[in-house]
Amino acid sequence: METGQATRADCRAIAELALMAGEGIPAYFWEQSRKPGQDIEDVGAQNAASDTENFSFRNAHLAIVNNAVAGMLLAYRLTDAEHADDLEDFPAFIRPLIELEQCVPGRFYINMLATYPDYRNQAVGSTLMGLADKLAANAGCSLLSVEVFEQNTGALRLYQRLGYAMVDRRPVVTHPCHPYTGDVVLLTKQVSGAQLS
Repeated sequence: METGQATRADCRAIAELALMAGEGIPAYFWEQSRKPGQDIEDVGAQNAASDTENFSFRNAHLAIVNNAVAGMLLAYRLTDAEHADDLEDFPAFIRPLIELEQCVPGRFYINMLATYPDYRNQAVGSTLMGLADKLAANAGCSLLSVEVFEQNTGALRLYQRLGYAMVDRRPVVTHPCHPYTGDVVLLTKQVSGAQLS
């Protein structure tokens, strides 16, 4: 298995994997700009081609198995506190996620981790997560962060096994686009070799 930075040519795969990782949330937003007859993945691929947004090929790293994309890590440094988004700009069901992001300003945020079904249980997720320390260090961050719906027990177990610890939580605002209730939790982990800051 190899890992590497995504390119514009990978935008379709990024969109497909984002739909798997995003718990229905990307599809909700992409549906709003989908044209008649257009595939939802095409909308996502157009968004992933952005040079300015966080959801971009620039922030995606891929796992490659036998010359095929097996999985994706989408991660980036969050904005500092003074540049925080206004929660009123977001639908109510997204606000708990944004609130948790705002608990760790300027930290390295793992937004999405996804593996195609044919490559699951082959350490693709763990391999991609292994890149996170290096990416965070390169971004000047000493702390990694990730959010997960607590009912997504498989993902929660993976993050905890990799050394992430729960530090905060918010009640889920139920919505038809995702199946979860309960809480969404924020987990963090010190970057290997980094000093607390």
